[in-house]
Amino acid sequence: MSIHLLTDQLISQIAAGEVVERPASALKELLENSLDAGSTDVQVSLLQGGIKQLRVADNGAGVAKEELVLALTRHATSKISNLEDLESVASLGFRGEALASIASISRTQLLSRQGGNKHAWRIASEGGTMSAIGPAALDAGTIVEVTDLYFNTPARRKFLKTEATEFGHCEEAFNRIALSRPDVGFMLQHNGRALSRFVAGQPERRFVDVLGSEFSAEALSVDETSAGLRLWGMAAKPTFNRNTRDTQYVYVNGRFVRDKLISHAIRQAYQDVLHHDRHPAFVLFLELDPTLVDVNVHPAKTEVRFRDAQAIHRFIFHALHKALAAPTGASNAVTAGQAGYNPFAPLVSNASINYPTYQSQINLSANESPNFYPTLFGNIQNTTETHALQANIHAPSGDADFSVERHALGFAVAQIHGIYVLAQNAQGLVVVDMHAAHERIMYEKLKNALDKQSVSMQPLLLPVSFNADKLEVATVNEAVKDGNLQQLGFDIAVLSPTTLAVRAVPTMLQHADAVTLARDVLRDLREYGASRALTERRNELLGTMACHAAVRANRSLTIPEMNALLRDMEATERSGQCNHGRPTWFQVSLSDLDKMFMRGK
Repeated sequence: MSIHLLTDQLISQIAAGEVVERPASALKELLENSLDAGSTDVQVSLLQGGIKQLRVADNGAGVAKEELVLALTRHATSKISNLEDLESVASLGFRGEALASIASISRTQLLSRQGGNKHAWRIASEGGTMSAIGPAALDAGTIVEVTDLYFNTPARRKFLKTEATEFGHCEEAFNRIALSRPDVGFMLQHNGRALSRFVAGQPERRFVDVLGSEFSAEALSVDETSAGLRLWGMAAKPTFNRNTRDTQYVYVNGRFVRDKLISHAIRQAYQDVLHHDRHPAFVLFLELDPTLVDVNVHPAKTEVRFRDAQAIHRFIFHALHKALAAPTGASNAVTAGQAGYNPFAPLVSNASINYPTYQSQINLSANESPNFYPTLFGNIQNTTETHALQANIHAPSGDADFSVERHALGFAVAQIHGIYVLAQNAQGLVVVDMHAAHERIMYEKLKNALDKQSVSMQPLLLPVSFNADKLEVATVNEAVKDGNLQQLGFDIAVLSPTTLAVRAVPTMLQHADAVTLARDVLRDLREYGASRALTERRNELLGTMACHAAVRANRSLTIPEMNALLRDMEATERSGQCNHGRPTWFQVSLSDLDKMFMRGK
C-alpha cells in the first residue's frame, strides 16, 4: 500500500470530526467568532435543533471582501501570526479550523459588511466547494448560515440524536457563551419561536437570566485576587446542591473549560460542607496572564494546561474555602449605591421587616441547670442578654442587645420535641436543628484547636476501663508511642492485654460517653493508620468526635441556652451545614407564613 497525500476536502472533513461533533459544537465556534469580532449583539436562529439550519448574526467588525475566501480556508486566521502569539492567546478562536471544518460538511453561506463599506459581500460553500463572491444586503456585521449539517457525510449524521436532544445541547452552548459575556446582548430562536433574550448589563443580571433567581438568592459572591490571579463569580451555598453537575460553569480568561485540576480544587473546597453524593452549583471566572495557561491542548478548546498547576489549585481552593466559611448570617452582599458595591452579590433577599425588639413574655424555660449550656457547649460569656433572659426580664425596644435586626438568626422563642429550636428574626421564623448545629460548632472548634496544637485534656475524676480486643490494644500502644492520642486530647492506657482505661478526654468532649468516644476514635486510627487519620482523614475523625459532643435530641434547653447556641452559630464558620453537608437551619419568611394562613386574602 503506497503512501499518498490526502485531498484538502478530506483533510477538512477529518478535522471537522474533531471540531464539529454536533450542531452545538458548530454553534459554539460561530459564537466565539462573533465575540472575537467585538460584537455587542448576537442573534441565533435554529431549525430542527440546528440539524437543518444554524444561523448566527452579529454586529461585529465584519470580514473584508478580499478575505472571505480565507475565512473558509483551513489554517487561516486573524487571531495569531507566530509562535509568540500562540503562547499568549487572548482570543477565543485562534486555530483557523472552525469555519473551514463546518463548511466542509454542510452548505454554508457567509455574509459580511465592514464599517464604511457601501454594501456587504457574500460567499457560499457546499461541502467545501466555494462559490464566487457576490454583493449582498446587510446593515453591518456578519451572518453565517449553516444548512444541512453532515449532508455529505451520512455516517456522521446517523450519530446525531433527536431534534429535542440536539437543541438541548445547542441551548446549553448558547447559555455558556451568554454567561461568559454579560456585556453582550444575546437572542435565541428555535423553529421560528423566540426562546431567550438576554439584554447586555451587569454580570449578576445575566446570572439570574441564565441560572434563575433561586440560584442567585442562594449564591455567595466570590472575588479574590492574589499574585496576578483573580477568581470571581458566584458559588451557591452548600444547601443549594444538585444531583447532577448541570449548574457548574468555569471560565479561564473568558473561555468555558472542563478542567480536572479546577474541578478538584472546587470539590475540595466544598468537601467539608456538602453531602458526598450531591454536587455544588457555581459560575466562576479565573483570570490570569495568558502566557501562564496553554489553551492549545485540544481542537475543541475546552481543555487547558497551567504552567503552575499547584499554585492555581491552591488559589482556587482557598478563595472558595474563604467564601464558604462565612459564619451563619454573615453576608458579603452589598446593595447598589453603597461603597464597595459587589455586583455579584445575591439579587434576591428578604425584605427587612420591623419586629418588636424584645423577647416573648411567655416563660418557656425548661427544668435545666442554668449552667447547662456553658458547661456542655463551651465557654459562653454571660452577656446582658443571658442575665436578662434567665431572670425573665425583657429589655425595652430601644436596647440594641435585643434587636432582631442585629442578629441574623434572631432570638429563640421555643423548642419543638427536643429537636428543633424556633427563633424570630427580622425576616420571620428560623428553625434550627440543634444537634446538627451544635455538631458543626464543636467540629470547627476541634479543627481550630488541632491546627493550633492546643487540644486541651480534661482528666476524668475516675478513669473508665473497658474490655478491648487485640486490635484496639495494639492501636493504643502505637498511638501512645507516636503521640497521636495526646495530640487529639486523649489519655488512654493499656491495663492488660484485654483492658483499656480512658484517663482523660478533650475538654470540649468531657460530657460525651468516654468509652464510646474512645472506641470510635481508635477505630478510625486503626482503619486509616494514625498518620493518615491525622492528615487525609482528619476531618472525618474530628467529625466523629464532634458528633459525640453535640447536644442530643430530646434534650430540653432553656431560652438562654438556645440563644447561646444561635450566637455560636453566627460566629462559627460553615455553620449553615452540619459535618455531613445537611442544613442546620431554615428561614421561613413572614410572607410565607402569611400565605399559609391566607392573610391578606
